[in-house]
Amino acid sequence: MSPPDSLVLRLSVPAHGGLRAVAADVAGKVAAYVGNSAGDAASVIAALERVASGVAPDADAEITFEFRDVDGDLLIEARCGTRSSEVRCTLPA
Repeated sequence: MSPPDSLVLRLSVPAHGGLRAVAADVAGKVAAYVGNSAGDAASVIAALERVASGVAPDADAEITFEFRDVDGDLLIEARCGTRSSEVRCTLPA
């Protein structure tokens, strides 16, 4: 069980189309919430796009993103069907 002050957020969006941009926007806001600066938010959004590209199917499907605050870092996991990928973004202290 996670400590009560830890962050876990799940978001599912279509793998293709305009709503996928919502996940990038959420990633930037989550990074800011856990202490990241605006300049570093761009690197978090780029990391999200990398993991999304690794799991995105050719057909219509949804990607589920999970954002976790792990020891001061932001862990982003993307899942689509049987594929998954994750990236850990080190945030400034």
